[in-house]
Amino acid sequence: MRVALMVTCINDALYPGTGQAVVTLLRRLGVDVEFPESQTCCAQPMVNTGYLDEAVPVVRNFVDAFAGYDAVVTPSGSCAGCARHQHSIVARRSGDASLAAAVETTSPKVYELSEFLVDVLGVTDVGAYYPHTVTYHPTCHSLRMLGVGDRPRQLLEHVRGLTLLELPAADQCCGFGGTFAVKNADTSVAMGSDKARHVRETGAEVLAAGDNSCLTHIGGLLTRQRSGVRAVHLAEILAATEGGRG
Repeated sequence: MRVALMVTCINDALYPGTGQAVVTLLRRLGVDVEFPESQTCCAQPMVNTGYLDEAVPVVRNFVDAFAGYDAVVTPSGSCAGCARHQHSIVARRSGDASLAAAVETTSPKVYELSEFLVDVLGVTDVGAYYPHTVTYHPTCHSLRMLGVGDRPRQLLEHVRGLTLLELPAADQCCGFGGTFAVKNADTSVAMGSDKARHVRETGAEVLAAGDNSCLTHIGGLLTRQRSGVRAVHLAEILAATEGGRG
């Protein structure tokens, strides 16, 4: 199986450790993952803001970069959701039949990390060790657009040393929403503050999620509140082993 890592913009720019954790984890599970260097943005910021025509060359680059792979794995429910569901909208609108055909071939092969581990590899115990109390936030796109369900929880429940604590109102949005946080800052902060309060109520040491964008938003609020709670991506927890990563 040829597997490619779609690292996402935010991880490439701000959280390279998350992408490295995905590679570490997949290689530990026997997957020979590749990193196509021609990859760029998935086009989600443009699509979500309504710039569908401007998204066409970005989507075209995406299908070119990931052509020929059996699976494309990404540590982001939002980016996976864009590739799986929104690329076809952009392609159809463009009127480019060849682009639409390429999207129909590539999009179904894009998996959020927990989907790939549980559904494709058929594993829930990835050999991880993480001796901390953790609460999990299911991000909106993973929950609603992808329907990943309890796959992340299945993975966390099999991590040795980890105590998983229930997050109150877990299915409520954290308020980030990409450009929503910029255009509606007051509402975004209010929603994020509710989420941060629920996180603190659990007493957990760590907040986990499958999207670093949401973790940046909630984690920033938790840091300013001096809560002591760390925001850690699911991939980094699953990549951790006793005695160190890898």
